[in-house]
Amino acid sequence: MNLRLLAAKVLTRVVAEGQSLTAALEQVLQTVPSVQDRALLQALCYGVCRQYHRLDFILCQLLDKPLKDIHIRLLILVGLYQLGFMRIKTHAAVSETVNAAGRKPWAKGLINALLRRYLREREQFEKAADENFLASCSHPEWLIAKIRQDWPDKADRCLRENNQPPPFALRVSLSRISREAYCELLNVQGLAAELPDFCASALVLDQPVPVERLPGFAEGLVSVQDTAAQLAAGLLDVRPGQRVLDLCAAPGGKTAHILEMQPQLKEMVAIDVDANRLRRVEENLRRLRLEAKTAVGDASHPEDWWDGRQFDRILVDAPCSALGVIRRHPDIKLLRRAGDIEPLAAQQRAILNAAWNMVAPGGCLLYATCSVLKEENERQMVDFLAGHPDAIEWPITAEWGTACAVGRQILPGDLAMDGFYYARLRKA
Repeated sequence: MNLRLLAAKVLTRVVAEGQSLTAALEQVLQTVPSVQDRALLQALCYGVCRQYHRLDFILCQLLDKPLKDIHIRLLILVGLYQLGFMRIKTHAAVSETVNAAGRKPWAKGLINALLRRYLREREQFEKAADENFLASCSHPEWLIAKIRQDWPDKADRCLRENNQPPPFALRVSLSRISREAYCELLNVQGLAAELPDFCASALVLDQPVPVERLPGFAEGLVSVQDTAAQLAAGLLDVRPGQRVLDLCAAPGGKTAHILEMQPQLKEMVAIDVDANRLRRVEENLRRLRLEAKTAVGDASHPEDWWDGRQFDRILVDAPCSALGVIRRHPDIKLLRRAGDIEPLAAQQRAILNAAWNMVAPGGCLLYATCSVLKEENERQMVDFLAGHPDAIEWPITAEWGTACAVGRQILPGDLAMDGFYYARLRKA
């Protein structure tokens, strides 16, 4: 089994067919029996997506004329990534990548020549990449411009953080076990973790591990969730006896966290438009031994599923560009387009307007995205408040994030968190 060949196949599905890296990998990983091989395959695919623009620039410098065969092109990028970013022995990286070309003798010769030339002139090619704006950032030009427009003083750091592997954060079910007690269970397994002081449920492991190695995972003592996403449940300030709605709830981490923080709710309702994704919510709730009412529904058209009873708390976990979680999903840099942002913003506006009608007087709506763009975040909230006289900002006072005109923005890498935005509104 040639893992470089499998990596090129996965990347072809992403780059040429527009499939998400998660979905493309899921199909192929099932055919790889070895845990070690699966880890290497994932490292190759994620790494090439993360450094795609840099690697592609270097390949263009190596080629005398454009290479039309997309599969071979991506295979060469897999080879370059191994040589430039991984601790794989040079001869193994080159030979395995060449062999992955299969029954294409011309491709084998080309791959071998290009990779060996890169090794001979590596310093020159890397210096050229460092001096090229797009290659050094390894982001598409439109995205660099957007981030620099919204965050001129923080853009460079944001771009650098997007190219780093993400931290491995856990959420401890505090209704079942204390964070300190769970740390002791980790220590027994030889796993070390940091405890963020601004989020009582969060642990950040020094190294990522398979969930099977996490003590009590199957029993529901802990979940994998970035620290930024864990802030939502506390911001909702849920009280006993309240009715709570989580819109766009899949995969269910925030729904579960709300229930863990406040088990004495009158009702917890989780809605998602995708039936398959909603099943993941239900699976997560079962593992965590929690209960919620779930239903398939379009958040912008509650008349199709809402019974007319208003909610005390609503979390709008809005569909967004996901530009704050690029380090977890580096294929976003390849799949997202500048033209995607306005349709997403329009969808967010529709969901907000629909959700507001379901908030009871005196109730609260928490708006959340994993985006860093003000068009989806701060400006969305400013416009909403201007158009809804009965909406009042409930300011978020916190040590994390950056205060905006409305709400707070976390940029990738802030306190080791993903990029997230939160704004909290009360209904008069």
